[in-house]
This record gives sequence, structure tokens and C-alpha cells, in this order.
Amino acid sequence: MGTEEMEAVILVDVLRRAGADVLMASVETDLVVEASSGTKLVADVGIDACADEVFDLVALPGGMPGSVRLRDCEVLRKITIKQAEEKRLYGAICAAPAVTLMPWGLHKRKQITCHPAFMDKLPTFRAVKSNIQVSGELTTSRGPGTTFEFALSFVEQLFGGDVAEDIGRKLLVPAHGCCQRKEEHNKVEWFFDQTPDVLVPIANGSEEMEVVMLVDILRRAKVNVVVASIEKTKQIIASQKTKIIADTSIMDASKSTYDLIILPGGTAGVERLQKSRILKKLLREQMEAGRGYGGICSSPTILHKHGLLKVIFFGLENMFSKF
Repeated sequence: MGTEEMEAVILVDVLRRAGADVLMASVETDLVVEASSGTKLVADVGIDACADEVFDLVALPGGMPGSVRLRDCEVLRKITIKQAEEKRLYGAICAAPAVTLMPWGLHKRKQITCHPAFMDKLPTFRAVKSNIQVSGELTTSRGPGTTFEFALSFVEQLFGGDVAEDIGRKLLVPAHGCCQRKEEHNKVEWFFDQTPDVLVPIANGSEEMEVVMLVDILRRAKVNVVVASIEKTKQIIASQKTKIIADTSIMDASKSTYDLIILPGGTAGVERLQKSRILKKLLREQMEAGRGYGGICSSPTILHKHGLLKVIFFGLENMFSKF
């Protein structure tokens, strides 16, 4: 409970893309874990099932009170201490280096970093203000915004720099020192006199990182976000096999109106979203009412197919014509 969902999901997704066999383990009594911004994730196993396993890497996401829950798990403590004693890779991000690893004594003789809010808890002569700090078998990082670097650092250590570079390029992770490119066309400014309501439809095969980052960041901004499954159940299996439980079904979600509807990507997920008649109707009504809608990754093809892209940047026309 209370784990930072972006950190957990990005770690799992990136490592699985590299070919790692990743287990997401719950330290709670249930496999369903409600993360810090309310996203419900379903772990692969309970932590007790991992007690006698040997891992090449043990990686701890942060978040509060998630880091405290991890710290207080005796099984996880023993697994991680054994990992360190046997010189295998382990790491932590955000609050976890200070809140989880330090009480276990796994910071000793290591240079470490963590979230700025917890830097004062680190030993002054060992604390490093960097996005990523690799110190022997231990890798630490600062927070949600550095999780891609954190995950790719593990990919590099486990699979080599070429694999890490290839995955980073495919995920469009900016290279070090590279300015992010932004172009805006048909600019529209939105103003709200109440808390905005946002719908994020999801399906089997949706890209979990995109779902979780959208939901987490918007909820941090105090937006009312509803995650709706178009499947027969609220639980979906995302593109890299992360299991996410939606807040509601698309049928129930369709009874409300939204200031914004955002579609996540993921090739298989987009194909399933595209076939939803309820979602098509919602998007059509959204356009006719002049309310916002959009998509990321391959999901704008849904908007194109349903005639909801009246004006598009000419550089994208060839891409959309393939769908």
C-alpha cells in the first residue's frame, strides 16, 4: 500500500522489454495493492513466495507510506540483505533508499541518492545529489521523474549498454544533454471554474507506463481521474503483463461527462479501444460538445479512424494513412 505507481510500473515494464523475468511481489496480505495516487495494481506473487528464490536484481520502488511498508516486511529485509551479502544487484528509488535501505544497514560504505525531501536523512559524507548513483552492487535514484534512467541503468548492468540504448531510443527517452522537442499546432487554452473530470479508458494490451503516468500526474494536480475498462472485467492485463484494476467499466463511465478524455497507447490495447462502440460514442459526443480529447503513442489512430482529427500536422498524414 502506498508504493509510487510510476516507479513500480516503469521498472517492471522497462526490464521486461529488455528480456528480464520480472516478478512484482506484494508485501501485503493481498495481491491487489493500492498505490500512492490510487492506482490499483495486481502483484504477480506474494513476497513469501520469493523467500527461497535467487534473484539477479532486487529493486525497490519508493512512495509513502509504501517505503515504510517495505521496510517493515521481514521477508523482504532478509531477501535484500542476502542479495547484498552475495554481491548481487539491488537498488532503491525515491524515499526507499533513506526509509527502507538505511534501517537495514544496506547504505554503509555506499554513496547513495534519494528524493530531495529525504536527503537530510542520508549520511552527509555519503549523500550524492545525482539522478542516478551506482555504488558497487547498489543503485539508487531520486524519484518518479528519474525512473526511466533508474530502470535503464539496471538494463545496462544486466544486459549491456547496447540493449539499454536501444530500449531508451524506442521509448523516446531523451538522451543526456538532449533538449526535448516540442511543437504545438492549433493552440487552445482551457479554463475551468471547478475541478476537471478526466476519463482514461483502458483495455488488455494498453501501455501500462502511459496509463499510470497519465493517471498519477493528473491526480497529483488534484484532477478527478476515472480509469475505465472496456473489457468484461475491471482488471486488464497491460502490454508488458502488468495487471491494473480500473475504477469502473466503460458502461458505467459513460453515464457521466468529462472535461477531457485521454487514450493511452499500446498496439493491442489501441486495437481493442478502437472496437468499443461506447467509447466511440463518448468521443463523438466529446467533439460535438467542444470538450477536450487526445491520445498518446499509437492511440491517435483511433481518433483518425473515427473522423475526430479534423486538422492534423501534415508530417503525420502518411502514418495515419496506414491504419
